[in-house]
Amino acid sequence: MLTVMVALALGVIACNQNGANTNVNANANTNTAGPITVVTPVPTPKGTYSEEQAREERARAKENKETIGEALDDAWIHAKIVAKLIGDSKTPERKINVDVVKGVVTLRGTVDTAEAKTEAERTAKGTEGVKSVRNQLKVVASKPANTNKSTNTSKSKIIYD
Repeated sequence: MLTVMVALALGVIACNQNGANTNVNANANTNTAGPITVVTPVPTPKGTYSEEQAREERARAKENKETIGEALDDAWIHAKIVAKLIGDSKTPERKINVDVVKGVVTLRGTVDTAEAKTEAERTAKGTEGVKSVRNQLKVVASKPANTNKSTNTSKSKIIYD
């Protein structure tokens, strides 16, 4: 399965390097109180993603407790976002659930930093076909290692004769 995901990630990266406009407005408001609309969603070109691939993607999503709508485009969007998150060292893909219904992406789960939350949202917004993104990710700093080791403070002395 990992091989399939890596191949999918490489395919998405290759598709994005074929001259498609991936310009994202860096001044976008990152307030996540409500959905953020991407200006011009572009439909998935016919013939590049099959119903069989969509069924497989829905099955994988279901295993991860994710939701994908019935549209072929929703499955394609999900596959592209998951592949991008896997390929981005700033985003812990395994902690991020990606739901896609009618082009609306909802990101759920926990991340370690605000940067990871922002990067995941940027990735989703920059994906062709996404109409809006609801970023419900929660930043939960990982617990530092316990440096207070238990020590024996007993002052007993053992005397050998």
